[in-house]
Amino acid sequence: MKKALITGIGGQDGSYLAELLLEKGYEVHGIVRRSSTFTTDRIDHLYEDPHAPHARLKLHYGDLADGTCLKKVISSVEPDEVYNLGAQSHVAVSFQLPEYTADVDALGVLRLLEGIREFRDRTGKDVKMYQAGTSEMFGSAPAPQSEATRFQPRSPYAVAKMYAHYQVINHRESYNMFAANGILFNHESERRGETFVTRKITRAATRIKLGLQPKLYLGNIDSIRDWGHAQDYVEAMWLILQHHEPDDFVVATGESWTVREFLNEVFGRLDLVWQDYVEIDQRYMRPAEVENLQGISDKARTVLGWKPKISFKELVDRMVENDLKLASQERDLKHGGHTMVLRGAATQ
Repeated sequence: MKKALITGIGGQDGSYLAELLLEKGYEVHGIVRRSSTFTTDRIDHLYEDPHAPHARLKLHYGDLADGTCLKKVISSVEPDEVYNLGAQSHVAVSFQLPEYTADVDALGVLRLLEGIREFRDRTGKDVKMYQAGTSEMFGSAPAPQSEATRFQPRSPYAVAKMYAHYQVINHRESYNMFAANGILFNHESERRGETFVTRKITRAATRIKLGLQPKLYLGNIDSIRDWGHAQDYVEAMWLILQHHEPDDFVVATGESWTVREFLNEVFGRLDLVWQDYVEIDQRYMRPAEVENLQGISDKARTVLGWKPKISFKELVDRMVENDLKLASQERDLKHGGHTMVLRGAATQ
């Protein structure tokens, strides 16, 4: 049975990746940060009592800011594959927390690489590592972007991720490690954090529909993004580590949409006109904007055989359906429940 170690297992990508690996028969270990409140709601449906003899999902406390802890977890788990999905991943927040972002997103990757290298040198066991890169590294580079496009980062988050990207390449070439980068363009889902723009929109629109919220405040709605579903993208992560040699791959749909178009799709499904409810707030404008991200994933499609299965329209459908259910539950707690119809489909 293969063992995988996932940092950031409690996040959107971590939860989908854990599902995928469990389905493939892996024993899955995840690193979670200590908190006074539970942060594992996205993987609660996968969790088993660790005392159970056949439990295949196990959690460990740790932090990318603590190299000693990472080394201990790696030695304890003895993984075959490590997926580094942990990060301070909010671009806007990185402008407010640049030092913390650099420590976790850049130096955290170095700590993890060194932990894996030390474990390999001590035990002789090769460990494959996947690093979660981001299209934000391309920044102001003209679209569309591929593996050959020069990075032009426009945020502390993107700069930190760029450092991590090249540190992975450096360890791969210097120490003959199987260390690979995925340069993932925007990927969303029903499990996306509610402060990210797509989920912020679907949560607000469904709450507006049910009279729970009057307005939605946004920043730059003309920015262009290549949006896919996280469930497709974690499959690409796995395929990257199954390839016969470590390499770097852009993962993207190749399509692009503006935030304005995303608003049209979401509010339209709820028979609302978004212009009646959305206001622009300068507080949500970034100091340096990234205007246009659209990926060329020909290499991943040709070499790995990967392609996205979930369309943009289906992504929106899933997110709206999920958040309408949440809004309905919220309303029911206040006023008592009734059934609402969304484009012909009954949703409780």
